[in-house]
Amino acid sequence: MVAPLKVGIAGLGTVGSAVVRLIEQQRGALTARCGRGVRVVAVAARSKARKRDVDLTDIAWAKDALALANDPGIDCFVELMGGSDDPAHSAIEAALKSGKSVVTANKALIAKHGLRLASLAEQHGGALNYEAAVGAAIPVIKTLREGLAGTTINRVYGILNGTCNYILTRMEREGLSFAECLKDAQRLGYAEADPSFDVDGHDTAQKLSILASLAFGTRIAQNEVYVEGISSIAPEDLRAAEELGYRVKLLGVAVRTSKGIEQRVHPTMVPKTSSIAQVMGVTNAVTIDGDGIPPITLVGPGAGGAATASAVVADIADVASGTRALPFGRHSTKLRETKKAPMERHEGGYYIRLMARDFAGTAATIATRLAEQKISIESIVQRHPNGKLDTDEADTPISPVPVLLITYATSEDAVHRALHAVRADKVITGRPQVIRIEKN
Repeated sequence: MVAPLKVGIAGLGTVGSAVVRLIEQQRGALTARCGRGVRVVAVAARSKARKRDVDLTDIAWAKDALALANDPGIDCFVELMGGSDDPAHSAIEAALKSGKSVVTANKALIAKHGLRLASLAEQHGGALNYEAAVGAAIPVIKTLREGLAGTTINRVYGILNGTCNYILTRMEREGLSFAECLKDAQRLGYAEADPSFDVDGHDTAQKLSILASLAFGTRIAQNEVYVEGISSIAPEDLRAAEELGYRVKLLGVAVRTSKGIEQRVHPTMVPKTSSIAQVMGVTNAVTIDGDGIPPITLVGPGAGGAATASAVVADIADVASGTRALPFGRHSTKLRETKKAPMERHEGGYYIRLMARDFAGTAATIATRLAEQKISIESIVQRHPNGKLDTDEADTPISPVPVLLITYATSEDAVHRALHAVRADKVITGRPQVIRIEKN
């Protein structure tokens, strides 16, 4: 009889407790699937006294995460503390150097230190599994790394943050402002007290950098991801998207181009007929475009204790069964430096909302500036509130009029040059709203 895999877990928050519970609940199934049992034998957490909804009676307590990682009585170290640096980083390094396998849900740490940790795993013979770091229960890591190992990936994109998708869904369905939806998301526990990491796009950027490395065989380049958040999105943008046949999502997009690898996170208009447009609320989704196959879209819960624990336990099961995969799908020394495609050379369609001064010649000025940059307009809509303009006593219009433009494919740089010129002409007020369009 093969001895059970002895697991040590650092971090007993929502996810850690759920992992302990799930391993106990699935004890028989794990033994059948892995050919050996799986037992949690030790844990480490900041407070031993804290009440937890899990039975820890027969489980040893380590002094701290580093002591647990160095414990010769465990075979697999599971890190669920979070944070890109210590104590998580030093504990994982220690575990890998001692030949143990490591399972983590820590996207920040993988995005920052993943290559170094992968190299340690390869040198010392342990596994480094991190399925739960991106998309929780959605098996996108294994799909890219193993399921599509024989396919050339050209693009991977998706909804990678449930908080942002929840906010945009509520804004669209109920006509609420960003601030109103954010406040409600915080009340329901979908958003943190400081939500900037999520709503400014940085959480999505970390996850995207990991997916891009797996998809294109490149070194993780988190600092080369272009990032925009969703705080500038207004209800009128979502109404316009609806009328034009689109829906607005915060997407992370990594695409292979002739100029290099483009990695970008920003609000995006996607056709309402696309699979990704149907994904609402806190749900996540990832679409993979590869040579010779139709696009594959994976949809599921991207966060939460149960969903994340499911992915963590699946990774532990791989360790128990002896299933090994190189952390990034190829040896770390074979990962290429990322050739970054400059964002200003991005090409695609654009939605532009301008608050135009309703004077004679304004529309002609805007059209001229766009034409100077060789930008072709697919559609243009000019809206007068209540069908008429507000005027002062001299009957001169004083309220700016929304002008909505959809462009044909053009470059990022051309759009910015044209809008800079339009602003200099003083025919618009405020800052133009620009949302990129991602086709199927």
